[in-house]
Amino acid sequence: MKKIFLLFGLTFVTYFAYSQKLLMDMVDTTSDVGKGLLDIYKHYNYLRLSGYIHPQYQVIQEKGAQTYNGGNFNEHSDNRFMFRRARFRFDFLRMNDLDQPVVQVVMQIDGTERGVNIRDFWGRYFENKLQLFSFTMGMFARPFGHEVNYSSQFREVPERGRMSQILMRTERDLGAMITFRSRKAKNALKNLQFDVGVFNGQGLISEREYDSYKDLISRITYRDIPIVKNVTLNVGLSTLQGGIMQPSKYSYHTAKNQYIVDSNVNHIGRRSPRIYYGADAQLKWKHRWGQTQLRAEYWKGKQSAYQRSSETPDDLEDLPFFVRDFDGAFVYLLQDIVNPKHQFGIRYDFYDPNRDVKGEEIYNNGVFSAADIRYDTWSVGYNYYMSENLKLMIWYDMPRNEKTRLTDFTSDKKDNIFTFRIQYTF
Repeated sequence: MKKIFLLFGLTFVTYFAYSQKLLMDMVDTTSDVGKGLLDIYKHYNYLRLSGYIHPQYQVIQEKGAQTYNGGNFNEHSDNRFMFRRARFRFDFLRMNDLDQPVVQVVMQIDGTERGVNIRDFWGRYFENKLQLFSFTMGMFARPFGHEVNYSSQFREVPERGRMSQILMRTERDLGAMITFRSRKAKNALKNLQFDVGVFNGQGLISEREYDSYKDLISRITYRDIPIVKNVTLNVGLSTLQGGIMQPSKYSYHTAKNQYIVDSNVNHIGRRSPRIYYGADAQLKWKHRWGQTQLRAEYWKGKQSAYQRSSETPDDLEDLPFFVRDFDGAFVYLLQDIVNPKHQFGIRYDFYDPNRDVKGEEIYNNGVFSAADIRYDTWSVGYNYYMSENLKLMIWYDMPRNEKTRLTDFTSDKKDNIFTFRIQYTF
């Protein structure tokens, strides 16, 4: 009986690992899966180890090409084997006498040929009188958008979109967050979740906080809205209200297709804006083949960065800030073929870091740069879910930059990339 219990429990753990697709999802103790997971936590002294690895092979059109699909290639290489990720996650969960979660602690590390880094290190406290609130503090995923929070273990494409990687680089940040979501099975608001948190702002790209300004990030979601039989909808709205200390008296913004410089010594030390808004929806249709999924997400806002990159700076330098109005989107179509083991997918994403200039309006004037260029990317691929512990991924990404009058961007760059990946999960 003991062996049967362990086998039954391990099945629950595996199932839960595959159902917890968002990085900061809570343990749902009202479901059978959640209850089974609690039994396993108890049996193993409240500890659980899980993880996955991503060995892959890639070929790109041109040696030394730049890409957001695993990082730029070496100047003498157009193909490579690499470990994209090797994640090991440790969970500790403590319950009270009523089997309600009280404290959860998570540490996740990422080890590749490029080194070892911490990806998550956070603790969460659960309020159990009302069973409505939880409080999280540490290093964890920002509560903005769906794609940012969708785990790399379950994502159907090799990488998040270009906009996600630039504006939410590494996805995580140091901060604190309060979550509202009912853990009572019959609560009318069970499918509603509201997260609000305060974060350093620069994420994991800097060794330490470099100014006193913080980002306020919030997200509201409503899940499993029934549309018709076997069709459900999830929707979400997100906002980031933040900024970076301006180190220079010079600030650039775009007006009438040109950058205008504002020079004022009083600008030094003020907050330069980082303001994002996002809306997302996920439609799922279950049928005899498996399921069809359609996901869409749109962001817009203002980003403060330096001249040659629209990424949030990793350090403060005595350089002018360029404040750009941006927007972008991600659209996914995922279709199971014959059965859920075989999946075909298409993704389209675009990122326009400067909505106020287009195409040949971007030219060599010493101010415009590659950071002002829009990219549209089409991706197509196939996933084969061989088992719960093994997935094969074959994808081809086709980025298209707009044609400008900048020296290196008068035509589309040769940066189409093929990726073959194996995912091992434990």
